[in-house]
Amino acid sequence: MSDAGVPLGDPEMRAWMAFLAAGHLMDHEVERQLKHDGGLSHPEFEVLIRLERAEGGRLRMSDLARQVMISKSRLTYQVTRLERAGLVRRTGCETDRRSVWAELTGEGTAALERVRPGHRRVVRESLIDVLSPEEIALLGNALGRVADRLRTR
Repeated sequence: MSDAGVPLGDPEMRAWMAFLAAGHLMDHEVERQLKHDGGLSHPEFEVLIRLERAEGGRLRMSDLARQVMISKSRLTYQVTRLERAGLVRRTGCETDRRSVWAELTGEGTAALERVRPGHRRVVRESLIDVLSPEEIALLGNALGRVADRLRTR
């Protein structure tokens, strides 16, 4: 159990503040690179990546919203922008008339290919190269546990 009412100690506050700063700065760097290399926002990039990794390059909108961890209305906004740009298309589900598929187009794949080298460079320079292999493993495990806890709420 946590001690919710207990103030954070110095090491805990330092960890929290460093987490906040690193997250904001990392998001800014990734966003800047994606805009520069492909005119994409970070959320749009994440939608495209999730679709690329999905079987057949498509996901139901409800499943995509869960994976990207945004509201359905926010996802609709992102997918509409991507659809207008020709990077995604929406189609009806053959087996469930209430469901809609989001599907990656060839143009969407090409957009990912344009931004991928810069994205990898930013992630490596800003995060991976700063940490040892042990720290990378520790960070992945620790933040995975945090995400798992928050997903259950």
